[in-house]
Amino acid sequence: MYDRSIVPKNFKVPEELKTKDFLLRPLKINDLIKDYEAVMSSVEHLRGRMDESDWPAGLTIEENLIDLGWHQREFTLGHSFAYTVASLDGEDCLGCCYIYPSENQEVEVEVFYWIRQNLLETGLEDYLGEVLKQWLKTDWPFERVGFPDRD
Repeated sequence: MYDRSIVPKNFKVPEELKTKDFLLRPLKINDLIKDYEAVMSSVEHLRGRMDESDWPAGLTIEENLIDLGWHQREFTLGHSFAYTVASLDGEDCLGCCYIYPSENQEVEVEVFYWIRQNLLETGLEDYLGEVLKQWLKTDWPFERVGFPDRD
């Protein structure tokens, strides 16, 4: 079988990152309801953010379940990594971040992230971006990371 992992075999993928404001942990199918609610409450903010012009407009809960299953499997295979941005108590999905292999030869991976639309005024999305940039430098094996539409 072709191994297309984006990290070395001996690399231990971080399971979580806790900050003063949120917890990053792998996005799983068990997050379906909270993730779907966060996505659907942020349709205008998310439109076009993930290189898909209409996503998530019209997204059904069944389609979201398929997406979460795909993210979870890709994570276990090392093909890409999706994390939920959870409140510290784990009760709320505040957003998500994704580490994908890049088709752009100038970078190894591309990172996408978002915070719920109703939290944008708090500056949490900018803070998430700063945290991700530092985390990717210190805890991940990538030397060239791209942040499409954010660099």
